[in-house]
Amino acid sequence: MSGRIPQAFLDQLLSRVDLVEVVDARVQLRKAGREYAACCPFHNEKTPSFYVSPGKQFYHCFGCGAHGNAIGFLIEYEHLGFVEAVEELARIAGLEVPREARGGGEHGRHDDLLVWVEAADRWFRQQLRSHAERSRAVDYLRGRGLVGETALAFGIGYAPPERDGLLKTLRAQGAGVKALVAAGLVVERDDGGHHDRFRERVMFPIRDRRGRTIAFGGRVLGDGQPKYLNSPETPLFHKGRELYGLHEARMALRQIPRLLVVEGYMDVVMLAQHGIRYAVATLGTATTAEHAERLFRLTRDVVFCFDGDRAGREAAWRALENVLPQLKDDRQIGFLFLPEGEDPDSLVRREGAEAFGHRLDGAVLLFDYLFERLKADINMNSLDGRSRLAGRARPYVERLPPGQLRDMMLRYVDKLAEQRGSALQALPRVAGAIEGIAPSVVARHNSRLVRTPVRHAIALLLNRPQLAREAAEPAQLAALGTQSGVPLLAELIELFRTQPHVGVAAALERYRGSETGRVLDRLATWQPELPEDLLESEFRGVLATLAQRPDPRKALMDKLAQGEALSAEEHEMLLRLTRTRGHSA
Repeated sequence: MSGRIPQAFLDQLLSRVDLVEVVDARVQLRKAGREYAACCPFHNEKTPSFYVSPGKQFYHCFGCGAHGNAIGFLIEYEHLGFVEAVEELARIAGLEVPREARGGGEHGRHDDLLVWVEAADRWFRQQLRSHAERSRAVDYLRGRGLVGETALAFGIGYAPPERDGLLKTLRAQGAGVKALVAAGLVVERDDGGHHDRFRERVMFPIRDRRGRTIAFGGRVLGDGQPKYLNSPETPLFHKGRELYGLHEARMALRQIPRLLVVEGYMDVVMLAQHGIRYAVATLGTATTAEHAERLFRLTRDVVFCFDGDRAGREAAWRALENVLPQLKDDRQIGFLFLPEGEDPDSLVRREGAEAFGHRLDGAVLLFDYLFERLKADINMNSLDGRSRLAGRARPYVERLPPGQLRDMMLRYVDKLAEQRGSALQALPRVAGAIEGIAPSVVARHNSRLVRTPVRHAIALLLNRPQLAREAAEPAQLAALGTQSGVPLLAELIELFRTQPHVGVAAALERYRGSETGRVLDRLATWQPELPEDLLESEFRGVLATLAQRPDPRKALMDKLAQGEALSAEEHEMLLRLTRTRGHSA
């Protein structure tokens, strides 16, 4: 089914499901006052710091900072996409997911292509079991050390040498030639005829995160070229987005401690056969930013594995450049360079999984590799050399997303030129997560949120949505003017006042993925440090404070309206206030 999921359904869904039940089915919770607690499923800890609030329908970990609603929990814990998480919650609630109509019928055509790609997948696997010439493929796989159980788990098949064996089979099942070409299964010849794209190859199905086969990679049997042939770009398959083996890793591991990115299909398969179930491969393309984001949705630790030759190091550098914008504070990237002439497949068969794991543990961290590469032709004992290194490093560090890691590395680069001798002895590292929880931890957590009167009011409202009806008067809101963040506060008050069935979780879902949403998520983790019966008076007091504050933008606009000139400083202030008005909180 295609189309956008209506907002009204998301509101209904999040009001019907109980986050406590959703979490407790996967993580054992215990009652802790008005909330429920557990050891966090997203980081290792011995003392519970993970809390679920039945009132907010919101979870938060005081250790690693993980937080969200029922949809977000399933996305993070089950490694699901947004639509998959909604569908799973709808199943729990006994609801059917509706979709808003979309024009063009594009997704319907894509569904048709998926049918034929999955039919081809079944046919390739059948050929490996029954084709008269299957022994060539079987002998190749046995020669590589593959066992039947592994071949079955990865759905490995065989494309026989006939020019149109698959074409005839799928045509007999009702497939149109144009659909088979669009799916990347069939190639149109110059003379107008058609033949199978994959012939005389061992076939590796490429599956999406839902486990559906969307494309193939084929390894030639013999000396033909190309050695490896991938499906072309199709409406179902984009090389810069998909990773071979990612679905299999998700199915094998409930929690993925790290992901290893290798270069070949057989590398992934043989590592899995030796118990290393967290390997994936790019599909004939360099690692992209979209690859990185997909990897980091499943784990915080990624290791890229390359040959130790010049080509491998160049591939590592391209990967480094592409993943820097995704390297947030809690994420780590390493590089493993293999001995000359070795690949993960050959190495794990020769050394075994334990020795290969030791190699992974010794992977070079991203910033160590970055600075070693940048200083290769620099004399670090000279002031000029250290200054040159700082100049080279800054553009890379500035590509990091805003956060503690970026700030630390920028300070490090700024000090680089001032240090004596080698400046690379102690690269800064981000501190680990807090383990355990106490009242002082709550206070410390609250203090990290930059508290303005508007944010304080929003945090109180998210803690107790009834305040929108109990303590907020429309006339009072109108008096607040256009101060930064006030329109967002007013929007939330209006939502909770007119739609009392919409809870905190559903309200936050409306802002998912936006900067406003990220601010609101953080404010929702704020814990009141005063009794429940004082929240209303506290909220009224904050609104009264806001109403008494002068609106600087209005004052400047009034000055212009009266024909008075603004100073340069006032012009700059007006521009800044105009840019930040609206939802900014």
